[in-house]
Amino acid sequence: MTTLRVARDRGVVTVVIDNPPVNVLSLAMMSELTTLFAALRDDDSARVVVFESADPEFFIAHVDMTLADDPDLAAAATAGAPAGLNMFQAVGEALRTLPQVSIVKLAGLARGGGAEFIAAADLTFAAIGRAGLGQIEVLGGIVPGGGGTQYLLHRAGRNRALEIILGADLFDAQTAERYGWINRALPADELDTFVDRLARNIADLPEGSIAAIKHALPADDLAAGLLREHEAWAGQFARPAAEHLLRAVRAAGAQTRAGERHIEELMRALLAA
Repeated sequence: MTTLRVARDRGVVTVVIDNPPVNVLSLAMMSELTTLFAALRDDDSARVVVFESADPEFFIAHVDMTLADDPDLAAAATAGAPAGLNMFQAVGEALRTLPQVSIVKLAGLARGGGAEFIAAADLTFAAIGRAGLGQIEVLGGIVPGGGGTQYLLHRAGRNRALEIILGADLFDAQTAERYGWINRALPADELDTFVDRLARNIADLPEGSIAAIKHALPADDLAAGLLREHEAWAGQFARPAAEHLLRAVRAAGAQTRAGERHIEELMRALLAA
């Protein structure tokens, strides 16, 4: 794999996201995640999957904006997704329905598709003062298209989901915790120890415990909502304004380290121009 590093230790699978310069959710990463999730689904020896980033500043920046340059490529990738889902949603649903317990260790920034990835995972723990989450799609003329609308509706409620998506601000770890977007905000120097201990404790549970609990607490059926989301995303993506904005934001510095640190301000400036 070129964007992921995978290690195993007594039932805990650690997946390190490593796609410089800012960990964009590229087609290559989506393909590798899909392959990994398919393998994990049939792996009885794996009990917990922990996701972290090789980059302390960025977890997953967002979906690769260069997809706007080649709609045919995006359409071809979507054609391989399960019925009723686009390629972005397929990644989130494969993660959300894993038989293992999935945990995100969030020490940096996650926006757009990166924030959707976090909402699809079972558990997320974030570093105070370092972690940030944002759904920035509306600033580019589109809407969340990787399950974000549905995941946030169930996690945070409709009113807060509307605030997160339409407000398009960067949320700190404490606010994300209060809204139900993540499990818990932790001091940055305690994050690794906490997540590692929790993962180890879960992996060491008696055989059948994880499956029994996930059966008793099943993932919600979001099929109808995901279809509505895809229709909304596809409709906005087809508008000329979306292509113009996504090209403009890349030209202004998106997908570079400097541009990504404050991408909300960069995108708002383009809207105001």
